[in-house]
Amino acid sequence: MRRWGFHLVAGCDEVGRGCLAGPVMAGAVILDPGRHIPGLFDSKMVTPLERERLYAIITRRAVAWAVASAPPSEIDRVNIHRASLEAMRQAIGLLVPLPDMVVVDAFHVPGLLMAQLGVPKGDRKVSAVAAASIIAKVTRDREMLRQHDVDPRYGYDRHKGYATAEHLAAVAAYGYSPLHRRSFRPASLFDTIE
Repeated sequence: MRRWGFHLVAGCDEVGRGCLAGPVMAGAVILDPGRHIPGLFDSKMVTPLERERLYAIITRRAVAWAVASAPPSEIDRVNIHRASLEAMRQAIGLLVPLPDMVVVDAFHVPGLLMAQLGVPKGDRKVSAVAAASIIAKVTRDREMLRQHDVDPRYGYDRHKGYATAEHLAAVAAYGYSPLHRRSFRPASLFDTIE
């Protein structure tokens, strides 16, 4: 992108899209081209320990970084796709300085006042998108650990809100909590409850 004349290029990605509980979280990062960070890759393909290590480096070395989220109530109100796009738009808008170009993992984010490019599997191809993925994932995982401390019945410390067998069994036993997305009704949940 810099070869096309863009100087402040941000990567943007979201995490938590497919969860049964918790927010969807979006990260946006402008990397410093003079401060290379080795090991940046899709947050889903990096161990939790490595994500934490990379998070610390990204937040120290990036030109700018930001995170925004959409809570379960907003996801239920507008749908997960629109909530994800809004969280990404907000994360990008929080960057200081603002980028002149944004690379997004697969999507086009409406309402941006700068150039953007959607790259399929961008979190595996573009370092800034991978960095945004890691920032968002670590932030969301930390939030789910806080939620586990508030209500340990659901096991958020282990599955982070994804629809694992353990999580579905907890929902069957205790019902939905305020952290659960009411619009997410996996068929396996009904099999567990009935």
